[in-house]
Amino acid sequence: MSDMELDEVRENRIKNEIIVDAMDKEDRAMGWYYYLDECLNFPFNAKWTKKGRKGTTPKEKVVEVLGMATEEECLRDMVVEVVEVDGSDEDVFTAKLSELQVLETDEETMEALADWYYWLGRGYKF
Repeated sequence: MSDMELDEVRENRIKNEIIVDAMDKEDRAMGWYYYLDECLNFPFNAKWTKKGRKGTTPKEKVVEVLGMATEEECLRDMVVEVVEVDGSDEDVFTAKLSELQVLETDEETMEALADWYYWLGRGYKF
C-alpha cells in the first residue's frame, strides 16, 4: 500500500460522501468527478508540472484552472481545463489534477484537493 498515514476523517468522507454508492470503477470515478466539480471553486491558479518523456526535464507553467474536463475524460483520472496565466482563452489545455500544485485558493477547494491527493497517495484506484 502506501506510507501515507491513515486519516480517519478523510476515509469517512471518501466512503460516505464521495464513493458512497459506487459499485464499480466508473461509479467511483463519477463520484470523484461530481465531488470535485461541486467543491472546487474555479477559477484558481496553480503550478502545472507536466512530466515529459523519460530523460527530459519536466516543464512547469503557471496556469489558471478553469473547470473540470468532461465526464468522459475523467473516467481514468481527474482532469481539469487550464489556460496559461495571461494566455489566450483559445489556448485551453487539459491537465491531470495530480500534476497541479495550487498556488492560492479558498479552504473548500484546498480540502477537496487534499482529499484527492490523499486518495492517490494511499494508492487507491477507481
